[in-house]
Amino acid sequence: MPEVIFNGPKGRLEGRYQQGNNEEAPLALILHPHPQMPNGTMNNRVTYTLFQTFSSLGFSVLRFNFRGVGRSQGTYDEGLGELGDAAAALDWLQMMNKNARTCWVAGYSFGAWIGMQLLMRRPEISGFISVAPPANSKDFSFLAPCPASGLIVHGGNDEFIPEPSVAALADKLSNQRGIYVRYTLFPHAGHDFDNHLKDISMAVREYVVDVMTKKHKKSMRGKGVKKVRPKED
Repeated sequence: MPEVIFNGPKGRLEGRYQQGNNEEAPLALILHPHPQMPNGTMNNRVTYTLFQTFSSLGFSVLRFNFRGVGRSQGTYDEGLGELGDAAAALDWLQMMNKNARTCWVAGYSFGAWIGMQLLMRRPEISGFISVAPPANSKDFSFLAPCPASGLIVHGGNDEFIPEPSVAALADKLSNQRGIYVRYTLFPHAGHDFDNHLKDISMAVREYVVDVMTKKHKKSMRGKGVKKVRPKED
């Protein structure tokens, strides 16, 4: 996959890009976890799994390092600057794919929080994937109303983000008119999703295919959370 460098608000940003199957391929922007945490880069295993999953579905996909991470210029900005980085990354992705008709954002932990903020600011984003959104420590009240439906994935043994806080977020979003949230819980997974990367990939793949093929159109118009508890080994 090609290495790319593009301009961000505070200098150059480093990314990895995979072109889709055709010039109208849908877009996916992947956002990594907190820059000040271990493995808080675009090469994080969950982030990479999201990247690979969307790529395998034929999307044009970009993952990148927030400011101050890897070879990306700038310094950590507590989320405000990172939101600007994400917007610049989406601009670059759209510039490279001017005929794309669909755009998704997917983020893990801190990246999920940034992704949901980007969703509010960019109406062209039609779907979201939030893995382990930090609902216990970050304010998600800006999602009023939430502009798109999506998938939330969480681990029941997450040592940093208690499961009830994420379930409450999913419920709150789905109580909004016309919004559908599929909440997939892996009861034995921790925050790093060790031994559950394939499970994440399968959950994301199934949800995206459902949406893109409109197999569950009736359910997508309904309200409420569809809770999914996959079988685990």
